[in-house]
Amino acid sequence: MENLIFSLNATIPVFFTMLMGLFFRRIGLFDEALIRRLNQFVFKAALPVLLFLDISGADFYQVWDTSFVLFCFLVTLLSISLAAVLSLFIKNKSIQGEFIQAAYRSSAAILGIAFIQNIYGNAGMAPLMIIGSVPLYNIMAVLVLSFFQPERGKLNRQLLIKTGREILTNPIILGIVVGLIWSVFKLPRPQILLKTANNLSVLATPLGLMAMGASFDLKKALSGLGSVMLAGILKLIGLACLFLPIAIALGFRESYLVAILVMLGSPTTVSCYIMAKNMGHEGSFTSAAVMLTTLLSAFTLTGWLYLLRSLGLI
Repeated sequence: MENLIFSLNATIPVFFTMLMGLFFRRIGLFDEALIRRLNQFVFKAALPVLLFLDISGADFYQVWDTSFVLFCFLVTLLSISLAAVLSLFIKNKSIQGEFIQAAYRSSAAILGIAFIQNIYGNAGMAPLMIIGSVPLYNIMAVLVLSFFQPERGKLNRQLLIKTGREILTNPIILGIVVGLIWSVFKLPRPQILLKTANNLSVLATPLGLMAMGASFDLKKALSGLGSVMLAGILKLIGLACLFLPIAIALGFRESYLVAILVMLGSPTTVSCYIMAKNMGHEGSFTSAAVMLTTLLSAFTLTGWLYLLRSLGLI
């Protein structure tokens, strides 16, 4: 019972906060324009500052773990490859690119950090996991969505350059990099800076979760259920079943293991839909995958945390 309560305490507040966003949308406090601005605010301001604060106050030489970053990178690459192989069995080839992206690309930043914060009180190993996985998420998403466009167009060099520039200027990546530089050189963190940054950073998790919840649409989540469920099963269960035992065998524990779980088993990120639409795909499959995996992850993530807790690994 104690392990179950631990797991519920880590997951249920996250999803209740998302439900608050859905409720506020229903009663008219949130609309499409506000949700879009909230997502931009969290992505471009609050979340980078949160990551900066967590990393800049740590001892870089104690926090940095090359083997962990490499593990996250290699597992992400293998996950993408597995999703690509499974996509070959889909009858509707027009959604092949969307299927691949939806099956591997996790909501590692907003939702992932929320879980880790609930358990450990800070971002834990999430920043290092983001370094190992998120740039590869973005690069491969461009390649996959370009190659598997419905009209099968060729890769656009300008698009690849634009994507590379966006990765280098990604606010979350920049927040992590600046935090690492601050930590390496042990730069001072004046109280005025800390308190101001903290006032901004505490907004990241609740606003991000409420914006995600407000975007939820059950009808879209249930459309094209067969292929969506296949992508969802791989995203929420399959990848974790394959790679969590390897992570455990390699000795990853506590916040390392929770960060890996987030990378493998958190729902499909909402940015998948935006990228799919902007690259010539219809987008309804991706939207449904985001909605359904977000809904089901309330149960699957609780189950994974309960299992890891019961085994004494976290």
